[in-house]
Amino acid sequence: MLLLACCIIGYLTLGARGNWEFVLPFRGNKLVVLLLVAVSVSTATVLFQTITQNRILTPAIMGFDALYVLILTVLVFVLGGQAYGELSQIGQFALNTSLLMCAALALFGTLLTKARSDLMRMILTGIIFAGLFRAVTGFLQRMIDPNEYAVIQVASFARFARIDGGLLTIAGVLTCGALIVCWQMRHRLDVLALGEVATINLGENPRRGRFQVLVLIAVLVSVSTALVGPMAFLGLLVVSLAHLITPTASHAVLLPCAALVSAVTLVGGQFVLERVMGLTTPLVVVIDVMGGVVFLILLMRGGQR
Repeated sequence: MLLLACCIIGYLTLGARGNWEFVLPFRGNKLVVLLLVAVSVSTATVLFQTITQNRILTPAIMGFDALYVLILTVLVFVLGGQAYGELSQIGQFALNTSLLMCAALALFGTLLTKARSDLMRMILTGIIFAGLFRAVTGFLQRMIDPNEYAVIQVASFARFARIDGGLLTIAGVLTCGALIVCWQMRHRLDVLALGEVATINLGENPRRGRFQVLVLIAVLVSVSTALVGPMAFLGLLVVSLAHLITPTASHAVLLPCAALVSAVTLVGGQFVLERVMGLTTPLVVVIDVMGGVVFLILLMRGGQR
């Protein structure tokens, strides 16, 4: 928390010139976006790893990012780039979020139902789904106008630009609501992480519990992805670091720890790139490289709890 506080102060104040009444709200808007996405992604990853009972799988790895690009491509293909661009930020967010939530429930529900008992089968199924989504996306992108393709390219990468205050409020309300429910379920999550047999013996309905967690995951990943775009390996990276810092299975400890690590990663990374090094390199590129290395290490070591 102290490290996060230092990153926040540095991000808001370092290199600030001119009127503070403009600088602080401008940077504060981006700061809120960073914090919102950090908590959403870390919490969704912890929940997903709980119901899959391994530390390798994340929503992004199981094809959610490819699904987002597919939905975005379909919307531009059907509506047209100009019509899609003319939608307000709130309109685009509402459309993307609703479609992503429905698609996420269908995708993750299928994966968890059909291949949950076999880790490698789940990974293979996720890769196949992701490949299918990318193939359909590539086919549609070859049929659209190059100008409309540029709209898809811009929206296909995570960007932490200034976001409309009304949209940020809606995203914050949805995220906070999901986080409150998640925190109320923290002890039930400890039980669900023990496996189906142990869960039943302890008086918890595993099917109902997994469905409730799946809904929370769909809300969190859909809101964060529709807000800024996909971040493939952020969740895996920060949750792996959280397990190293607090080697415990208690979600009362793991959830806030993962959220803090994720916030430090995004805010601190953006602070170093923008304010210290003066670079324009997207933070997501650095995170994906580091997360990809962590994924390979975990895969070679085995992802079961």
